[in-house]
Amino acid sequence: MVQSSLTRAEATTRAEQIRVASYDVTVDLSGALDSEQTTFGSQVTVRFTAEDGAETFIDFIHDSISMVELNGDELDVDDVVEGSRIRLPELEGANELTVVGRALYSRSGEGLHRYVDPQDGSVYTYTQYEPADCRRVFPVFEQPDLKASFIFTVITPPEWIAGSNGELLSSEPAGTSDVPGAIAHEFAPTEHISTYITTILAGPYTKVTDEWQGADVQGETQTVPLALYCRRALAEHLDSDELFAVTKQGLEFFTELFAFDYPFGKYEQAFVPEYNLGAMENPGLVTLTEDYLFPSGATRTQWAGRANTMLHEMCHMWFGDLVTMKWWDDLWLKESFAEFMGAYASVRATQYRDAWVAFALGRKEWAYRQDQLPTTHPIVADIVDLEAARQNFDGITYAKGASVLKQLVAFVGEEAFIDACRAYFRRFAYGNTTLDDFLTVLDEACEADVREWADAWLLTTGVPGLAATIERDDAGAIAAATLSQASDSPRPHVVAVGTYAPDNGGQLRLQRSTEVRVDPEEPSTDLPELLGDTSPVVLVNDRDLTYCLASPGAEGLTALADGVHRLSDPLARALAHSQLWAAVRDGSMDPRDYVHLVARKGVAEQHSSILTTVLDRAMEALESFTPPRLRTPLRTELLDALHTGMFNAESGTDAQLILTRAFARLATRDGAHAQTIKELLSGNKKLPGRNLGSQLTWALWTAQTATAHATRSQLDKAHKADTSREGRLGYVRAVAAMPAEEAKAQAWKSITLGRLSNDELSATISGFQLGAPAQLTAYEDTYFASITAWWEEHSMEIATRMIRGLYPRAVDAQAASSAEENPTLVATQNWLNENNQAPGALRRIMTELLDDARRALKLQAAVLDRQKR
Repeated sequence: MVQSSLTRAEATTRAEQIRVASYDVTVDLSGALDSEQTTFGSQVTVRFTAEDGAETFIDFIHDSISMVELNGDELDVDDVVEGSRIRLPELEGANELTVVGRALYSRSGEGLHRYVDPQDGSVYTYTQYEPADCRRVFPVFEQPDLKASFIFTVITPPEWIAGSNGELLSSEPAGTSDVPGAIAHEFAPTEHISTYITTILAGPYTKVTDEWQGADVQGETQTVPLALYCRRALAEHLDSDELFAVTKQGLEFFTELFAFDYPFGKYEQAFVPEYNLGAMENPGLVTLTEDYLFPSGATRTQWAGRANTMLHEMCHMWFGDLVTMKWWDDLWLKESFAEFMGAYASVRATQYRDAWVAFALGRKEWAYRQDQLPTTHPIVADIVDLEAARQNFDGITYAKGASVLKQLVAFVGEEAFIDACRAYFRRFAYGNTTLDDFLTVLDEACEADVREWADAWLLTTGVPGLAATIERDDAGAIAAATLSQASDSPRPHVVAVGTYAPDNGGQLRLQRSTEVRVDPEEPSTDLPELLGDTSPVVLVNDRDLTYCLASPGAEGLTALADGVHRLSDPLARALAHSQLWAAVRDGSMDPRDYVHLVARKGVAEQHSSILTTVLDRAMEALESFTPPRLRTPLRTELLDALHTGMFNAESGTDAQLILTRAFARLATRDGAHAQTIKELLSGNKKLPGRNLGSQLTWALWTAQTATAHATRSQLDKAHKADTSREGRLGYVRAVAAMPAEEAKAQAWKSITLGRLSNDELSATISGFQLGAPAQLTAYEDTYFASITAWWEEHSMEIATRMIRGLYPRAVDAQAASSAEENPTLVATQNWLNENNQAPGALRRIMTELLDDARRALKLQAAVLDRQKR
């Protein structure tokens, strides 16, 4: 079936033609227990108004359609169904459309996903629509500005429960269904909401309930029913006390902050398997990945990350659900705000008061990387169709947008920003908006020139650079200090510069933090308050107020590297690490020096967010930015440091778990510690105070397998003893990691046949890519020859996982006389040259992969040049 990608122009025309009042939707999942059943019944009645005589279409990605009835007249299905669209001719002022058909169950996480639990064989279903997969479940006008009220009826096997956006009204025997004895669950009408945030959940889920009572904006008591869902096999890991606590803290915080009561009745959260996202803001029933339930244990960073995501989705109840962008150009109006508010609310409403540390070190790095790619785009993007919209759920929309909002708060003041948010909800509740709508209320709330600010930050691309020039006298005191901005589009900044000096114990502590406004019209900004300061470390963008790549200069970089582990403040430490990593990526710092730094000092880091991130970066510096022939001694150094660190770490701490995970990951490339791993897996050696758990156990099995220290029979035996989802995915990855040629051939076959679910696909690809470069080279020609077919034959989610995951990443600067002659770069560039007419989303993926490879080769070549000097 041809799946049309709705264009912005088509959406604009359709929105001018019609207004939608309501949908009555019935979805028949009674046959979901039958593994041979690939489809489910879908019926909808839509009531809408239109211009007399107009013609439009409704969207439905279907298996079959048996009836289309418009205003009492049955239309010829063969005549009006055109691919994923149903043509609706000769509309009247008031219209009623009924469509009956069958839709397809999904294994890709798009539409209505069906999952079979490997642990007990139970079947679970849930939906995921953003940006335009509601049309995979029932016929719908699939665009955000055609809001409507939805009534859902979900028909299920009798032992199942069901959930949706509205309150459950009744569960009664179904009149008709695919399988006799089914139950029909009917839900109350929703508020007027967009199609992509409707949802259905059905299966033998465990459900736990509670309620939140708090003051509404008038000071009266309001009650919001709460619920949590998860698979039965994970019920013991559903930490409902903590989850409900964060939920209640969020509802109290946002109700007061936005001065607008929670608008959608109940607040339920479902943790679902094989989820493509972290979470989705369906009003009344938020869906989250069940990876947030941590059956194998978690660090504080993981707990904090989950709370951040929960608050992010809760913010969407206002930014996104109550007030929704008109079209995907303004996706930032929900995602940037929710990303910012996730951290903002964590700090102010929960125990996770260091949320900005993880944001500065992790989320902003995502933005910096994305913004340096040739495919970067403004925060307010030019989204021509739904395919482009799907690609823009990226580091620009989320992390850069949130970073810029943090800068906006510093620019206009926190009080003015919150006042603007409150006015925005009062004025546009249940409606759709654009950038101009938010700027209007912001303009009214403050004295600053927000239009000029928006032009500078929201409509431009690229990461601005802020470089410090520090001159010291013979005594080490600062004699001159300035900031200069490097950017094709200079921006206004409110930025702080901090100085840090050692205390009696050698820890570097803040001496002063100078906040200045950087005028984009001025070549430099003086920092007179720093004059005379003898502190050895000068930290640009102290407190992380703005979005920039901060450069401390050559001498400052050396001071940061020497002192980063002694900075007492976690946020300052995170920012220093971020600047060191930026120096690695731009070639100012040898990636080998970064690996040395982490191996010698970084493994002693105790803040879990910082430790997790610097270990990840050390491995990237080692495995991507260091030439292959120079990696072995570096890998040994880092692996030995991790081995020592995990056994020396305090019993049961986050550091112990993080170091062990990193050890298992790096051990897939080096079998020097295979005996230690063997003893850990057999139980002859233990980590003090810690059980391995399924996830870590399979990470260690993968290390043994990839280095030829485990057999298939051992993996089969371990899998038989662990039938959990984690065990299943771990087994799949470990089998694909086996170095034998036949194992790689089987993994490739499994990947490319298209029968794996989304998570099984990723696990298989991950194991496959652990092969030796020489072994994987044999698949490169097939990869480049298959890209177009994969894109055409699979959903975008599955095709993207295949194309990104199987890309030949083991690039070597010594494989050719220059980077541009490297075989991988040549093959990628040739594909782009020969496929000018390929879909824009696919070309974007290949362009980004090419840029990543080119950066890795450039940095490897720089290391080789240093070797020659």
